[in-house]
Amino acid sequence: MLEQLLANTAFVIMLTGALVGCAAALVGTFLVLRGNSMLSDAISHSIIFGIVVVWLLTRVTSGPVQLVGAALTGILTVFLTELLAGTRRVKYDAAIGLVFPVLFSIGVLLLNLYARDVHIDQHTVLLGEIGFVWLDTVSVAGQEVPQALLSMGAMTVVNLLFVVLLYKELKVTTFDPGLAAALGFAPAIMFYALLFLTSATAVAAFDAVGAVLFIAFVIVPPSAAYLLTDRLWLILVLGAVIAIASSISGYLIAVAWNVSIGGMMAVMTGVFLALAFLFGPRYGLVAQSNRRRSEMHANELRTLAVHLYSHENSSEREEENVARALQTHLGWTQETSRRVVAEGIDRDLILRDGAMLLLTPKGRATAQSILEPWRQQARTGSV
Repeated sequence: MLEQLLANTAFVIMLTGALVGCAAALVGTFLVLRGNSMLSDAISHSIIFGIVVVWLLTRVTSGPVQLVGAALTGILTVFLTELLAGTRRVKYDAAIGLVFPVLFSIGVLLLNLYARDVHIDQHTVLLGEIGFVWLDTVSVAGQEVPQALLSMGAMTVVNLLFVVLLYKELKVTTFDPGLAAALGFAPAIMFYALLFLTSATAVAAFDAVGAVLFIAFVIVPPSAAYLLTDRLWLILVLGAVIAIASSISGYLIAVAWNVSIGGMMAVMTGVFLALAFLFGPRYGLVAQSNRRRSEMHANELRTLAVHLYSHENSSEREEENVARALQTHLGWTQETSRRVVAEGIDRDLILRDGAMLLLTPKGRATAQSILEPWRQQARTGSV
């Protein structure tokens, strides 16, 4: 069974994309919530500097040493960014834009000068090639397993353990660093540990998907999930689900259209973000439009109740409390008047007596709660 699955090229590619997406979304959720999502962009570019430096020192192009070295470069990027922003001469986003191009360009220059013949180049780092991950295999217990699956599987497990074991600490340090410091959670250490894992995940993902798709997986699925829910644990779950769905749908569409697999996976993350932006239950445009329409209808009903209550016992009652007066005195169209009156009757706020519109006890209570709130407070016993 396992041998058949690993021999299935499509399965290996989709699984690799899903693992990269899950690992990236786990750490990306906290970067997005902290407002530091663009640090993933800076880290994923600047760690090419660390990759080259580690190769120059050790002649190793992959493995744990390369992973740790590149991850430390990611932390160096953030440290230099905060150091520069701390001078208050530039803003934080500008500091990011100043630091990572410098480290990235130095890395590219070192590659050109000292590592021309090594299997490290900026094209691979930026774009990767997920379509070929099934070719690079290692033997595990006599079974040939794609190396990308092993590296990304390990990073996914590490990131998952980090989030699960330190969930409370991550939650507090993300939303209230001051309280976290008071509770002894060391928010700075938690932040740098998060960035270390982000950098390590970026390095592990380079061969498979490159920096561009990695950045998309770090930022877009958590952002889409954040549009769907406010619960942290659910954002983590939905972020992983969106990443998996993007990998599967991106691969299938890319094969059907004969286009870049990694590019289509990144596009699909954007499609899911757009869907969440449109149809999210709380922050989606459709939900907000429906909510505004409901509030407008509720205000129209309140206006109708107040109008009828104001003239209920007056001498103008027979002129004011009729449907025709709603058009002349409230400025409503005939269609709006008919709709509001019908809705008021359905909600038991008003009733008809020939041409007259009369308030029901419920409608009268609605008007009194607006015009004479003290009456309602007196009935309920509140001050």
